[in-house]
Amino acid sequence: MLELEGLEVFYGKAQILQGLSLSVGPGEVVALLGRNGAGKTTTLKATMQMLPVAGGQVRFRGEDITGSDPYRVARAGLGYVPEDRRIFTQLTVRENLETGRQAAREGVPRWDEAALFELFPNLAERAEARGKALSGGEQQMLSIARTLMGNPACLLLDEPSEGIAPVIVTEMARAILRLKREGLSVLLSEQALPFARAVADRVAVIDHGRVVFEGDFSALDAAPEIAKRHLAV
Repeated sequence: MLELEGLEVFYGKAQILQGLSLSVGPGEVVALLGRNGAGKTTTLKATMQMLPVAGGQVRFRGEDITGSDPYRVARAGLGYVPEDRRIFTQLTVRENLETGRQAAREGVPRWDEAALFELFPNLAERAEARGKALSGGEQQMLSIARTLMGNPACLLLDEPSEGIAPVIVTEMARAILRLKREGLSVLLSEQALPFARAVADRVAVIDHGRVVFEGDFSALDAAPEIAKRHLAV
């Protein structure tokens, strides 16, 4: 579904991604783990072509999308949920959802307002509320729901559990598991290992812009030095 091969990305003269490679299969949830500053958000932005890729390739559904305009990438079916949510605070929940609407895609889970209100009952209760009136967790739900209105084939999720109440974290995990059951591919950037363990099939650990480990959680558990060296605070 999604392949990143040898990505190199710079901020000015500073190289952030240094030959990063990973893949996400159809219907698979892959967690990208690492400390702050490891390059997780940069990886997602570069995948979405929101940052220039100096080297390497991004292939989505078999097509090379490196250098494409971000709006073309979105229209091709790659959805992006940023860490800072970026909802429209003056619009209602319903109106925010409408801004993300795209046509259904063949072979891709189909989402509409009714299905998303079932996925996120909190949003159904606040359907006519403006974005600025929502809690942080509800804004995170709305950001994900708005992206799903685009009927993506693959979803890029940046730190979905960051800064939200534990009860909402539980709801977020439940929603991601539902997306996986529906067959949606997800690349999830995350710092919280327990959250990643609850939802992901595989994990890629990133440090200084490189993937230093890739495998399932049993393989990660068998290499405790990886978590100690690259994930411990």
